[in-house]
Amino acid sequence: MTSTPQLKLKNAEVKVYSNLDLLAHAAATLLSHRLSSAKGDIAVSLAGGSTPKRLYELLVTPTYLKKIPWKRVHWFWGDERFVPPDDPQSNFSMFKTTVLSHAPVPATNIHPIPTIGLTPKAAADVYTQELQRFHGEKVLSAKNPLFGVVILGLGEDGHTASLFPDSPALKERSSWVTCANLNQAVPRITLTYPALESCHDCLFLVTGSAKRTILRSIFRGEIFPATRLKPQGRCTWLLDQAAVPNS
Repeated sequence: MTSTPQLKLKNAEVKVYSNLDLLAHAAATLLSHRLSSAKGDIAVSLAGGSTPKRLYELLVTPTYLKKIPWKRVHWFWGDERFVPPDDPQSNFSMFKTTVLSHAPVPATNIHPIPTIGLTPKAAADVYTQELQRFHGEKVLSAKNPLFGVVILGLGEDGHTASLFPDSPALKERSSWVTCANLNQAVPRITLTYPALESCHDCLFLVTGSAKRTILRSIFRGEIFPATRLKPQGRCTWLLDQAAVPNS
């Protein structure tokens, strides 16, 4: 990890690693420690994309596989494309291939966003109910965060999960789950700010030179969907050197 004091975000810690693999190992260490130190069941909100995929691959290697209390961890998704669960575009499919097919995860601990036999709006409502059943409450509170860990990425336009610039989903504060991109060929379902913010730890994973421009704007204080997220607990941004803006 390298020290970059000029990279500062309000209410968040920024860590920079020389490459994706080191970043993924750091994220795996943070995640496994948080999960193993928790008492009772704990929920994780997962992100899609290539950067978290490397993290997920590490979780089922011997170093981390034995550290994670698989029977106590419940896996949820921060967002999902409205495609079948075996579709190559599915975030669930990616995690199933990398983790669920290799780790001793009880079927009752897997909570994918439903995408079959429902409209996107109905799917969002059903997933809200699923989250509330696990949480045991229908109201989010600072005393009892929904998630132990929320994993997020960053799009080149500043979006995170499926909270895109100018989307009506950005204004949703009453529902835990909502629809996004309904006017696109592939609609999406996304957790809202209140649900994603209800966590002990939030990890943003950002890699690659394509992210330099958006990170430069973020570190200059510009506001994007990702920076509008205000986690209740600790927030850490993990970057690789390729993503770090030159100035």
